Amino acid sequence: MIVQIAGNVNYPITLDPTVWIFDDRKITLEEAFGTVDKENTEEDELQKASMRWDREIYQQKIDPPVNRSISRFEKEKILKETYLMDLKPFIKTSEPANDSKGVTLETTQGNKEISIEDMRQALALFSVEGRPLKEDGPIHLYWEDGSNKNEPIKGVTKILFN
Repeated sequence: MIVQIAGNVNYPITLDPTVWIFDDRKITLEEAFGTVDKENTEEDELQKASMRWDREIYQQKIDPPVNRSISRFEKEKILKETYLMDLKPFIKTSEPANDSKGVTLETTQGNKEISIEDMRQALALFSVEGRPLKEDGPIHLYWEDGSNKNEPIKGVTKILFN
């Protein structure tokens, strides 16, 4: 259930999509491709940032620090939603070489060649209704513009920069 970013990169990294369910950067399928009201989304993001700030201040006052768990509402929401993760931060961290010409995706159905531009706009589906993708996972790749929404690249196990 891991995905490697390797090849012509300065820092090969290994991703574990199963822990992204707790990552604040995840987005729902509706947020990525639906008609979610941007104003409400911005308010939600502001509220999440406020909650993170409050949690940090609260933890600084406690000695020793205590990890607060997610609320019951958040837990129920996590188990019902389908989530994607933007891969830009991970690609940036791996630092692909300037002379990279393309990307090879190793999947459970064989290799697929894509452009670096496509890889830079990739969103990784890692959870459907709160469950990791076991049968055709660990991730499916979608493009930000939704052009492959009906036919994502499934079963991606390795991202190789050429």
